[in-house]
Amino acid sequence: MASVAGLVATACSGAATTTGAESPGASVAAAAAPATTAAPAVTPIGAPVPSPGCGRSTQAATDLEKRTIPVGGAERWYLLTTPAKHDGKTPLPLVVDFHGLLEGAQIHAAMSKFGDLGKSEGFVVATPNGSGEPVRWDVSPGSSNQDLAFIDALLVRLGTELCIDTSRVYATGLSYGAIMTSFLTCQRSDKFAAVAPVAGLMVPAPCDQTRKVPILTIHGTADPILLFNGGAGSRLGSLVGRGDSTTPDTTPPPDLNGPGYPANAATWAERNGCQPAPTDTKVTENVIRRVYDCPKDAPVEFLIVLGGGHAWPGSEFSKSIEKVVGPTTFEIDATVEAWKFFQRYQLPQP
Repeated sequence: MASVAGLVATACSGAATTTGAESPGASVAAAAAPATTAAPAVTPIGAPVPSPGCGRSTQAATDLEKRTIPVGGAERWYLLTTPAKHDGKTPLPLVVDFHGLLEGAQIHAAMSKFGDLGKSEGFVVATPNGSGEPVRWDVSPGSSNQDLAFIDALLVRLGTELCIDTSRVYATGLSYGAIMTSFLTCQRSDKFAAVAPVAGLMVPAPCDQTRKVPILTIHGTADPILLFNGGAGSRLGSLVGRGDSTTPDTTPPPDLNGPGYPANAATWAERNGCQPAPTDTKVTENVIRRVYDCPKDAPVEFLIVLGGGHAWPGSEFSKSIEKVVGPTTFEIDATVEAWKFFQRYQLPQP
């Protein structure tokens, strides 16, 4: 495995994974009503595609159950939450939720609480655990990537043991989990119907897509770890034992149309065939929704959190570690926003 410093450099450098171009200026729409906090009911937009487990699965409801799976001679594990709605006959959506660097599956599950929403809304949640020390994700292309093999095996296992709608499988994650989500947007565009990377949308190269993937991303302008306009903050070094994580960082004034994550969103919009100039709508006092004019099956949306840190919006756990990650907004809930977005999309029908 590469060193932590090397992995961080690869994930954050402009040359390797992101564009250095600036984002085109956005037009500003009138302020809209505050963002909703409750997710709507699951409304499939087409017929489900049942997995092999449909009609055979006897899986009962479970909450953050730790399960293992052999991959490449190693035992990997994930947390599984299955709602009471799972009857083994009706195909349910699946959300795969990826943790960040050092975080691990158990901490991230407490951060996003996607499992709780899955139980109430009727979808399955898998939270896989990464590899290495400190725990992370391998985002290098190639057949030797054991984390990619793990996700492939996980999707097969879940589809066999549960009744999953394979046209409605989604990926999300925080920080390095957002980087992994970005990687899968390229490497597994045929498996994930839509993605929602939080605080870490990247532009992997090469990007071997078979289809354009709907993208919702969220990033705070005062992120002290993955800086809004590109690069890594000094606090990132502290997380891997190179500095003081409690020392206040002064983040530069954000350029909403500049390099870094605004440019990354713009690059994905270009890849998805969208028009270059987005429309910004201020949905709450400190949240802007940037929407590109895209083909209906390949949208790109960017929730910009003014003054937000390297955080999961709406998370009490995220708020509790503010000294490390910076401010967490409660004007939106990233889990709810991601699920609302996911419900609009599924893989093309065979």
